Amino acid sequence: QVQLVESGGGLVQAGGSLRLSCAASGRTFSRLNMGWFRQAPGKEREFVAAISWTGGSTSYADSVKFRFTISRDNAKNTIYLQMNRLKPEETAVYYCAASNSYGTKAADFGSWGQGTQVTVSS
Repeated sequence: QVQLVESGGGLVQAGGSLRLSCAASGRTFSRLNMGWFRQAPGKEREFVAAISWTGGSTSYADSVKFRFTISRDNAKNTIYLQMNRLKPEETAVYYCAASNSYGTKAADFGSWGQGTQVTVSS
């Protein structure tokens, strides 16, 4: 069992940048695949990015490719999501998640953080 706590959300103007962090607790963190998802009001949770437990493989939703970067620091039990050139439509609650398998679907992830709000204004 792993506990995940997101931070770094907030208000940002369109075109701006924000870096989200997710601190994980648990001895097995280094063996967990990690991901970021987001959910806007009234919409389903959608995949944003994922990273393998070694950090050697990453996946991104087409909408965020070349703008977002997922990374991890296993020594700090933390993953990050660097978000650049943010768009208003990307306003959502962003969630950190962990899985024993590598995937891009919410159902593939068994542990979730509480989420952090990201609001992008025009």
